[in-house]
Amino acid sequence: MDEKKNDSAGATEIAAAAKYEKWKQNGVALRAFFYILGTHVFAGFVWLLFHLGQQAQK
Repeated sequence: MDEKKNDSAGATEIAAAAKYEKWKQNGVALRAFFYILGTHVFAGFVWLLFHLGQQAQK
């Protein structure tokens, strides 16, 4: 009986660890998405500055 209890406790711990790892992976993916998005927004802003500077009357 104790052996079954230990098996289920071990399975619960494994499931909790797997859930935590999935949560960490989602966090990394979300962070990477925002970093990439932010970099593109910044690059677009720099491009806009160059474009507007080129169009300005001198």
